[in-house]
Amino acid sequence: MAPKLEPGGGGINVARAIKKLGGEATAIFPSGGYTGKYFNHLLEQENIHSVIIETQNETRENIIIMDEAENCQYRFGMPGTPLTVDEWKDCLHAVMEIDDISFIIASGSLPPGVPNNIYALLAKISKTKKAKFIVDTSGEALTEAVEEGVYLLKPNLGELCMLSGKVELLQHEIIATAKEIIARGKCEVMIVSMGKAGAMLVTKDVAELITPPPVIRKSTVGAGDSMVAGIVYFLSQGKNILEAAKYGVACGTAATMNTGTELCNKKDVAHLYKSLR
Repeated sequence: MAPKLEPGGGGINVARAIKKLGGEATAIFPSGGYTGKYFNHLLEQENIHSVIIETQNETRENIIIMDEAENCQYRFGMPGTPLTVDEWKDCLHAVMEIDDISFIIASGSLPPGVPNNIYALLAKISKTKKAKFIVDTSGEALTEAVEEGVYLLKPNLGELCMLSGKVELLQHEIIATAKEIIARGKCEVMIVSMGKAGAMLVTKDVAELITPPPVIRKSTVGAGDSMVAGIVYFLSQGKNILEAAKYGVACGTAATMNTGTELCNKKDVAHLYKSLR
């Protein structure tokens, strides 16, 4: 099978998935070198509105190899290329320059050279713009964003353990732990990603486990990003958070039905969402 080249990364995949669902998003990202130019070209082909921050260093490449005989996937993640101070600050300035913005999504790990508090800085920008800030990251970047306060968090169980200072959480402890973080004013909504088991939606008033129907899983690449995209897309359509969370789970599940980094298919999402309702 011939190699397939696709643009990827947390926020990029969210923007791509929103486009697949019928919405519009602006992707703000650093890009440099030969790989960066081709990366930009791939996004242009998908009609993704982009604000590109030119960088000194090459945009990194990741390789995913699919063993079709065993249905196994092997991922080779290359080291991130460093950003200069001016480059990561330009990313923040690009966000600040956008007017009339309803949602800001920060997704993915941070390249070398970028401070751990950059998502916390984005949280502050979101507040000045009265935009809902959604965070999907890990480690110190997640901790600092939570301390600043965000609208929605999408941690997995490991990340929720880190935020709570616990080694392990049993399923019946997830709700109480999420509600404690919400009660401290650190977020309004938490959707805990639980893989095949679905996701736990928690707000101060709601706690509900959303379990997807079983599907044949071909790839998990971009499933979490598709989930975030579905949540934000439905919220932008005026749906309530429970409907949005269910649609997000449908999107994440739909992404696992495709190979490589194809993300979710709108027809698959519609079918899965119907069964969840």
